[in-house]
Amino acid sequence: MPPPKVVLASRSPQRRAILAALGLDLEVADPAIEELTEGDPHELVLDNARWKAAAVAASAKPGTVVIGGDTEVVVDGRVLGQPRDEAEARSHLELLSGRDHEVLGGLALLGGGEPRDGVETSIVTFRELEPPLLDAYLASGEWEGRSGSYAIQGLGSALVAAVRGDVSNVIGLPVGLLLRLAPELFGSG
Repeated sequence: MPPPKVVLASRSPQRRAILAALGLDLEVADPAIEELTEGDPHELVLDNARWKAAAVAASAKPGTVVIGGDTEVVVDGRVLGQPRDEAEARSHLELLSGRDHEVLGGLALLGGGEPRDGVETSIVTFRELEPPLLDAYLASGEWEGRSGSYAIQGLGSALVAAVRGDVSNVIGLPVGLLLRLAPELFGSG
């Protein structure tokens, strides 16, 4: 039996690219929800993922699996979120400089049986960000629309000294968690 069709309830090009690279039969739908930005970080990413999936599942075709996802950068128990402007991006990056932080990835799946969800945690260590590197990164604009003000898969990789855990989680979709939650998407289960 072929794997079910997947609908990604997300505007994230990173999530779309990861799922496409996995060879899934994929559609993308904008969940058009207002994401939560405050609260317990683990509950926040899980609730946002659940609401995205639910917003799209109502109009999904039978037999599809809807995947909602959310990614947040957390330092000192505080969710950094996406920066409003370059000044806030600089503040985020200066806060992360030379330190460890958590990247939380929430996934929620609807369709194909009972609802399934979970949270993956990766620990990212930033190198000390010297002014030339920080200024170059901010000038690149890559920080725009990025939780924690960076993207590890681009120029932002120069900011990172180490990752403990699933690097795909840091990019935007925890593949290991997806495999555990929905093995049927990959021909097993």
